[in-house]
Amino acid sequence: MNLLASEWIKTRSVLSTWIIAIAAVVVTVMVSVLGISGLMADWQADLPADFDPTGNSFKGILVGQILVATLGAQAITSEFATGQIITSLTIAPKRGALLAAKLAIAALVALATAVVIVGCSFAASQVALAAAGLPTASLADPGTIRATLCAVAYLVLTAVLGLAFGTITRSSSGALAIIVTVGLLVPALAPGMPGILGDVAGTYWPTTAGQTSYTITGAGPFPPLLGLGIMAVFTLWMALAAHLTLKTRDA
Repeated sequence: MNLLASEWIKTRSVLSTWIIAIAAVVVTVMVSVLGISGLMADWQADLPADFDPTGNSFKGILVGQILVATLGAQAITSEFATGQIITSLTIAPKRGALLAAKLAIAALVALATAVVIVGCSFAASQVALAAAGLPTASLADPGTIRATLCAVAYLVLTAVLGLAFGTITRSSSGALAIIVTVGLLVPALAPGMPGILGDVAGTYWPTTAGQTSYTITGAGPFPPLLGLGIMAVFTLWMALAAHLTLKTRDA
């Protein structure tokens, strides 16, 4: 408990924690609403049969996930940058316990941030859809609560991924490069990849699979929770790799 309290004090005392959290909320909501606004005229002219007012509310997560992952990464990269990690390891020589405490606090901060992101994105997007006379969703609709909970869980997993990448690279820029590659570049390049490689990258890539969990219509070839499960397994592997890296390398 003392280790958890120590990590919480360090996290809350770093100004960048709150700047990144607020930026993640603002950027995600703005991108979600702008994405809807950009397609509104097309939808009004010809509404797709698989129109998903819930899934479309969370389009901003594609960008917001980068900030949420950065929020997780900076929990440890800031200590490597300042040398504070040496003090932390002196106070808590069990490196696995230290990493577990950091993961727990990062996940809790990400959870609070994700709840605000998802709630605000959903509300703002539904208001925009209603103003345009398009179908809207409510929490009473089938699948909506599941989609919102999965969106929250997905963002928490991205924060844990960010911390894992930060532990492995020991660098904010290095972690950011991996985050952007995993979250944006590979999914964007997947359609151009040849044959089965493109099919696998476009369907089973962890972030792509995870993003299907917070849609209701037009989801992937597997149940939504399985997509989130693929993301969770990948996150667990990266967390284990981070633990091995922290345990075997000098500070």
